[in-house]
Amino acid sequence: MISVAWGHRLLLLLPFLLTAVLWGWTALDNRAAGVSRPPGFFARNGWPVGIYLLLAAGVWLVVLVALPQLSMIDMSFRHKLPINQIGGPRDTYTLENYRYFLFGSTTSTSSWNVVHLRAFAMTIISSLLITALNFIICYPIAYYLARIARGAQLRLLLVLLIAPFWVNDILRAFAFRIVFSEKGLINTALLGVGWIAQPIDFIGFNIALFAGLIYAYTLMMVFPLYNALDSVEAAQIEAARDLGAPWWHIHLFIVMPAAKAGIASGCTLVFMLATGALAAPLVLGGPSTLWFTPIVYDRFYQVFNWPQGAAYAFVLLAGCIALVITALRLLRLSLADIAR
Repeated sequence: MISVAWGHRLLLLLPFLLTAVLWGWTALDNRAAGVSRPPGFFARNGWPVGIYLLLAAGVWLVVLVALPQLSMIDMSFRHKLPINQIGGPRDTYTLENYRYFLFGSTTSTSSWNVVHLRAFAMTIISSLLITALNFIICYPIAYYLARIARGAQLRLLLVLLIAPFWVNDILRAFAFRIVFSEKGLINTALLGVGWIAQPIDFIGFNIALFAGLIYAYTLMMVFPLYNALDSVEAAQIEAARDLGAPWWHIHLFIVMPAAKAGIASGCTLVFMLATGALAAPLVLGGPSTLWFTPIVYDRFYQVFNWPQGAAYAFVLLAGCIALVITALRLLRLSLADIAR
């Protein structure tokens, strides 16, 4: 059995191993694509600025990202113990928290933990659907901003996009609940014009939840798309129009492939944020809504089993990362492409 001390050493080495793997992956992708080596980091920025950027980014990544995640991973393999027993002989590594996620018991494997597994699967599937709908809505907006709007019109549209997000996320979620409730604005309007005979349960059907999450992450999709579409050469679009290509053919086979990296970046941001959403599922979810993050929250603050909550959180994180990396490989994109 691995001791706690050796476990801590392995966890501290993990960020360096992951950095080496990602660096090697990017180098191999660039070599396979025949990308010439650009000027070095310090050659582009100078030594003083380069050292400052490395230190600032390093401290931020280590203190605010790596160490909390490593602490969560370490905790997920521990027993739930009283404070006075932490670090004692009973404080050993175990897989019981992951066994509970799969089977609903720390000792028996006779039946699956159907509720939690279904919530995990539904969260992933729903987040994929939210990402797809978000892209469908945001692509025309980003294309108009990047290729058509100019000057004062562009600035006005950007302000109109950004201004609503000055409101707190929780307040926006409650506003959506009021709008989509049985006596809310939408049902009142539909009843008033006679299109429906009785109110629609938008919250029970998760329509309010989907609408709230799609709206909450609009900017996360619009700006990467805007950046990518703005760099598409206009000559390619004009050549396709001169050759008589229909508008859908231009977007599907010319614009979207050229903006593939921006599309992947926006979709990755929206998917990861949607799977980790907490306030919106709690406020906009119906009685039968299954979302995984409230279950993770309950492990921490209702059951008070922090090791189990850490295991659930790590399962969600690992599943999302694996899905994103698989999608990038299928699209033949690297992490460096979506980070541009």
